[in-house]
Amino acid sequence: MSEIKPEGRAAVADSSEEQDWAAAKAFFDSLKTKVPRPPKPQFAVTIAVSSRTLFNMVAERKIYEEEGVEKYVAFQVEHEDEPLSPGPAFPFVKALMNVNSRLRQLYPDSEELFDIVLMTNNHAQVGVRLINSINHYGLTIERFCMTGGQSPIGYLKAYMTNLYLSKDSEKVTDAIEEEIAAATMFMRQSETELSDTQLRVAFDGDAVLFSDESEIIVKQHGLDTFFEHEKKFENKPLAQGPLKCFLEALGKLQRKFYAKNERMNCPIRTFLVTARSAASSGARVLKTLRSWGLEIDEALFLAGAPKGPLLQKIKPHIFFDDQMFHIEGAKELGTISAHVPYGIGQKYNRGKLIEEPAEKK
Repeated sequence: MSEIKPEGRAAVADSSEEQDWAAAKAFFDSLKTKVPRPPKPQFAVTIAVSSRTLFNMVAERKIYEEEGVEKYVAFQVEHEDEPLSPGPAFPFVKALMNVNSRLRQLYPDSEELFDIVLMTNNHAQVGVRLINSINHYGLTIERFCMTGGQSPIGYLKAYMTNLYLSKDSEKVTDAIEEEIAAATMFMRQSETELSDTQLRVAFDGDAVLFSDESEIIVKQHGLDTFFEHEKKFENKPLAQGPLKCFLEALGKLQRKFYAKNERMNCPIRTFLVTARSAASSGARVLKTLRSWGLEIDEALFLAGAPKGPLLQKIKPHIFFDDQMFHIEGAKELGTISAHVPYGIGQKYNRGKLIEEPAEKK
C-alpha cells in the first residue's frame, strides 16, 4: 500500500512547492535580455504560421513529394546554414513585429502583443534550418510546434491561436471546423512595395467576417431577392464568420493606440473590401459591425466590380476572401492573398455551381 501522508504535512509540502515556484519565476523575470520575450499566451494575439507560408520552400517541397521524407530531411540538414527565402506570410509577420515595437514603446510592461508561433509538421531535424533562417532575418519567433509529419491542428487551441496561416487547404479547413480563424496563403505574382510602418489587413465581408447566410440567398435566388432580404433584415445583425474574432483582436490592439491619442498614427489599419452594393445591401454590414462594437477603418463597396485594382491601391499585407476568383485576381496584381475555405461559395466558381462527379456504382 502507498503511504498516506498526514494532511498537515501535505499542506506544508504544497506551500513549500508554491514558494519554490514563485522564487524561480521571480528569478527568471529578473533576468535582463535585449531579445523581447514572447507575451503570455492568455494575453497575446497569437498568429500561427506554417513554415511554407513564412518561407518559400517550393524546391524543398518538390524533393519531399518526388523523393520522400528521408531525402527531404537530409537536404534540409545539408543546407541548414543557407537561409530560406521569404514566403507569402513574411511581410505580414514583419508588420506584426513593427506593431509590437510600437506597443512596447507605449506600454513597456504590457503582455497584449502579437505572438508569432511557427506551426509546422516538419521533423525536428529540419528545425535548425528554420531557426537559422528566422535569426538571419531578425524575426522574433520563439514558440515552435514541430509535429514530425503529423497534423499540427490539434495543437492550435493549446497555443491559444487567434489566426492560423498555412499553404495546406485541408489543414485550414480542419482549423475552421475547430472554430479557429484560418486561411490558405498564396504567393503574389508580382512584387509590390508594402508599408513598413503600418500593418494593413483587408477583409471580404460575407463568409469571411460574416456568415454565408446572405451569400446563400444570392447563389440560390439571385440579386433581387438578396436586396429585398437585406433591406428587410437591415437591423438584424449577421451571424459571425470565421475571421470575425481576428478583426476583434486587431480592434483590441488598435484601441490601445487610441487610448494614447495615437488614432491618426495607429500602426494597424483595417479594410472591408466587399462585392456588395452600398445603397442596396451595405447598411446591414455596417450595422452588424456596430452591433459587435467593432470598427473598420475603410469600407469599400464595389457592387460586383473587380477587387484587384482597389487592392493595388490599399497594398495590404494580407487580404482574406472566400472565393478563389477574387484571390486569383488579387495575386495577379501583386496582392498577398489568403483564401478562407468557408461557406456556400466553395461550391461555386465565378458564380456557376461546380458539378460534383457522379458516384461510381
